[in-house]
Amino acid sequence: MNITDPIADFLTRIRNAQKAGLDVVSVPASKLKITLTHILKEEGFLKNFKCIRDRKQGVIKIALKYREDGTGVIRGIDRISRSSHRIYVGTGRLPYIKNGFGIAILSTSRGIMTDREARKLHLGGEHICSVY
Repeated sequence: MNITDPIADFLTRIRNAQKAGLDVVSVPASKLKITLTHILKEEGFLKNFKCIRDRKQGVIKIALKYREDGTGVIRGIDRISRSSHRIYVGTGRLPYIKNGFGIAILSTSRGIMTDREARKLHLGGEHICSVY
């Protein structure tokens, strides 16, 4: 199956698994997806993840995080910059997601990072996705 936008597929799998109440979701691995998963875990949106190598592409097993009342920690996860329409933000125009309660993930010249890290380093870049 050919996927036009693997990042959108990655975000959709997480969104759908959390809506279905699943504990673990499997996603085909890539360096970018592993980096995004690592950022989401560091920011407290995911419980844990594990990269499983196989003879093909590999798989990321992601343990989703839920609140005590059973609702998912991730309220919204949106793809911003798509392959058909790239969105770039400068240093002065870095977005605040939900007044700082969410994060924007950016692809900068120094790698993939959150909007907070980009503000500290005075960097802009491509706005990959927003999570809140």
